[in-house]
Amino acid sequence: MRSSRYLLALDQGTSSSRSIVFDSGGRIVAMAQREFRQLFPRPGWVEHDPMEIWSSQLATAQEALSGAGAAATDIAAIGITNQRETTVVWNRRTGIPLCNAIVWQDRRTAPACARLAERGIADTLRERTGLVLDAYFSATKLAWILDNIAGARAAAGRGELAFGTIDSWLLWQLTGGAAHATDVSNASRTLLFDIHRNRWDDELLSLFDIPRAVLPEVHPSSHCFGQTKTEFFGAPIMVGGMAGDQQAALFGQACFSAGLAKNTYGTGCFMLMQTGDHCLASGNGLISTRAAQTGSKPQYALEGSVFIGGAVVQWLRDGLQAIEASTAVQSLAESVPDSGGVIFVPAFTGLGAPYWKPDARGAILGLTRGSSVAHIARAALESIAFQSAALLRAMSRDLGDDRGVSELRVDGGACVNNLLMQFQADLLGIPVVRPKVIETTALGAAYLAGLSCGVYAGLEEIAAHWQAERTFHPTLSRERAVELMQRWEHAVTQTTTSAP
Repeated sequence: MRSSRYLLALDQGTSSSRSIVFDSGGRIVAMAQREFRQLFPRPGWVEHDPMEIWSSQLATAQEALSGAGAAATDIAAIGITNQRETTVVWNRRTGIPLCNAIVWQDRRTAPACARLAERGIADTLRERTGLVLDAYFSATKLAWILDNIAGARAAAGRGELAFGTIDSWLLWQLTGGAAHATDVSNASRTLLFDIHRNRWDDELLSLFDIPRAVLPEVHPSSHCFGQTKTEFFGAPIMVGGMAGDQQAALFGQACFSAGLAKNTYGTGCFMLMQTGDHCLASGNGLISTRAAQTGSKPQYALEGSVFIGGAVVQWLRDGLQAIEASTAVQSLAESVPDSGGVIFVPAFTGLGAPYWKPDARGAILGLTRGSSVAHIARAALESIAFQSAALLRAMSRDLGDDRGVSELRVDGGACVNNLLMQFQADLLGIPVVRPKVIETTALGAAYLAGLSCGVYAGLEEIAAHWQAERTFHPTLSRERAVELMQRWEHAVTQTTTSAP
């Protein structure tokens, strides 16, 4: 084992940049976090400033080291985990982005996806990439930048530009441009990567008109990606792990065996089930993706993505101004015994899995004169659980047997909400298990980095660190749970009737 005491995880999320110092036992030593701006230049467009992401991430890393009383020499390795699909293109010589990053939630390329679908290529994409043809993924975002930023396509053809998801962008900055790389989990979210042959696909690159020269190298998730520049932390630190946030959370939850599943309650909700070295194709609106990979053997997962999860609480705070702080939502929701028949479908940016309705719009149904802001707040919380329950139902159908998923491990900021977790268990009819360390996205990145530099001998050692903090057991009858889900599904059908 390395003599360095700690691992540093850079957790670059959709609404904030966070850095956490962990000890080798997976315990948090110090943490720092900074929010950054969410940019909405047009309806359906969502952008971030890449330089603001980089500066906020570097600042939190330095703050976390200071909070831990640690020097760079105390850090065995850095692990990076990131919001996936968000697309950045920058100049290789200057390191300056061509434009704002196009965020995974952004829907500007939905018409381009519809035109591609008319060409009958959706099945080919699903077969090779495991994904559905949707603006959620990176390929059409990258193509949009090349087509709409003056001079971009010509510069790309000359090899002057680099594309990356946020992991690649941070790695480039940390290494001073020495490393332009990604890992298999992030590459698998682009619609350009053949998840079976483990390589960028030339036919798909041609389909989306993407020059190969802009692409990063692809490595396993636990890998020596490069060294940070001395000026950032006082001495070089190896970047030893990278994984998309949801694959990192699956790893941090120690879901190493096929059939183990987790759900992350963040800006969106993301449910992943480990399927091992078998790529399970979904017939129920889910996607197949590469899980975090620690060696040469591919690992796969089945995934469902909810676009608006915890972000609905942000809307209650910032849009409706029903609460002053996100933490106040539970007490407001608990001030009423139930939602009073109100159902909230937060389809602000369309609906993701298992529905895939890009034209859906948010709707609040079942309002009466007796409805209050508390009922809406409770319905907003319940919407997170309803969407996640729809994912698990689809996952169970894909498994095609009586086993199903026996428990759901949960993490992310909203999992601290006991009301939400109990309602989730009630809808699912299985235990919902919250671990002692809920920062499992960052923890997974730290574990991947620790494996690459010898802090951990193997997966068994990591799995031994996982501990449950609380288990929520279902208390609702299955008949009532089914009735509630039917009401939810009916509400979902109403979300596209008035869309423009």
